[in-house]
Amino acid sequence: MHRRDFLARTALGGLGVLLVPALYAQNAAQPAQGTTSNLFDMDQEAAKTVRRPPKQGAAPSMTPDDRDALEHQLRCQCGCTLDVYTCRTTDFSCQVSPAMHRDVMTLVAGGYSAQEILDAFVQTYGERALMAPKREGFNWAGYLMPFAALGAGAAALVVVLRGMQGRGAPASAAPAPTSPSDIHATAEELARLDAAVRRDE
Repeated sequence: MHRRDFLARTALGGLGVLLVPALYAQNAAQPAQGTTSNLFDMDQEAAKTVRRPPKQGAAPSMTPDDRDALEHQLRCQCGCTLDVYTCRTTDFSCQVSPAMHRDVMTLVAGGYSAQEILDAFVQTYGERALMAPKREGFNWAGYLMPFAALGAGAAALVVVLRGMQGRGAPASAAPAPTSPSDIHATAEELARLDAAVRRDE
């Protein structure tokens, strides 16, 4: 494969990587058929009650902004793949994310910390309640594999480029400088050469 072909294929692959998310986002912006603006079938019955008794002398454990940040870590269970905050503020046909939001507010008012609230949702829904899996056990593979794949791809690219460089035409050697002793000319020929060079200057 020539360098030009390789670069053309790489450019086409990069263009594809850039266009696919844009096309997906464009399709996601178009409402699906039916009563929902979501591309997925929504399970309006997916909400389960996540309640805990309030702690003794409980006061709200976080600000509304902190609560919203927490809801970004919880996956809406309607099937939309969005977090609770995004689903409840963008898809008003969903009944699951508002129910999950009410549970979060109740737990916040009951004095529960962010981690305790996440744990309560995991106990009720399983790990699918989280937008990202916990960083423990086999879940580390999901966090580390993209970086490993990226490193392997970069190493393969370096190997391919070096191989292509090695197959290229050898660079022409620079002529060795000549010393006056290497010149075989008479004094008359050298004088004519010198005169011609001076005229050109």
